[in-house]
Amino acid sequence: MTGDDMASDAPDLSRQLRNWHLRSRQEMRARFNRGLSVGDLLADRWERARFEGFGEGSSCYDNVLVLGNVTVGRNCWIGPNVILDGSGGLVIGDHVDISAGVQIYSHHTVRRATTLGAAPIDKARTTIGSGVYLGPNSVVQMGVTIGSGAVIGAMSFVNRDIPDNARAWGSPVRIMPGE
Repeated sequence: MTGDDMASDAPDLSRQLRNWHLRSRQEMRARFNRGLSVGDLLADRWERARFEGFGEGSSCYDNVLVLGNVTVGRNCWIGPNVILDGSGGLVIGDHVDISAGVQIYSHHTVRRATTLGAAPIDKARTTIGSGVYLGPNSVVQMGVTIGSGAVIGAMSFVNRDIPDNARAWGSPVRIMPGE
C-alpha cells in the first residue's frame, strides 16, 4: 500500500472510528449510565488488572499509572486517574477500593532536587491493608502504612500511619476519635 492509498483510506477509517465511538458510548450509557474515555471504552478493566499481575477479581481503569513494584490483592477496585507508585515498593491488600484521582507514592525526589542531584531519590515501602477505602483525590505519602479496615476521607493527605479500622480525613490526615 502506498502513501496515496493510505491517505485515500483515512477518511473512511476516521468515519468508521467515529461510528464505533458513538455506538460504544451509547451502549455504555444504556447499560451502565456512564460515559468513559476512548481508552476505557477499548480496555477491559479486569484484563488490565490481570496484565499488571493484580489479584483475582481486581479491576483497574486503563488510565491508571502503575510504576515499579506494585502488588495488589484480590477483589480490588482501582478507579480512574489513579497513580500507583511502586518505585520503593507498594503493597495493597484484598478488597481495597481506591477512588478516582487517588495518588499513592513510595518515592520522592525532594532531596535530589534540592541538592542539585547530589542526593539520591528517597524510597520507602508503602502498605495498604485489606478492606480499606481511599476517598477521591487522596494522596498517600511514601513509607505510610494504612491498616486493614481503615477509611480515608476524600481529599486527604495521608502523611502518617493509620491504624486498623480507623476513620481518618483531612490535610494533613487526622484520625477521628470514636469513629
